[in-house]
Amino acid sequence: MIRYALLCEHDHDFEGWFGSSDDYDDQQGRGLLECPACGSKAVRKAMMAPAVVGAKAGDPPAQMREMMMQAAQAVRQHVEDNFDYVGDQFASEARAMHQGQTDERGIYGEASSGEIRALVEEGVPVAPLAPRPPRKSEVN
Repeated sequence: MIRYALLCEHDHDFEGWFGSSDDYDDQQGRGLLECPACGSKAVRKAMMAPAVVGAKAGDPPAQMREMMMQAAQAVRQHVEDNFDYVGDQFASEARAMHQGQTDERGIYGEASSGEIRALVEEGVPVAPLAPRPPRKSEVN
């Protein structure tokens, strides 16, 4: 993964994580990058110092992994507690809200990768939700 410091045309700074520099170039070329503060699609890389790590860069330490998992699960719990579950109607509900055909509200549900790709290409704001951790009865 590569982390880039990014700036929009209004000098809002934020960061983005990409699988490779080609992934950044592809998303930038297709207009998929957007400032989280103002929604501007005029996004560019900012100057940043290189990350210098020890001789062997590996997985994040166990404590950091655990913290990231807890944060992801807290976000999931917040969504489940406060958003409407729409099941496999997610794509059509999100599109209807984006087009002003229905009132905006927080929703979550399921969608195929093709449906998600189409929503992103249409400019509908979507984000993946961390998977639910397995229940103890589901683990050996």
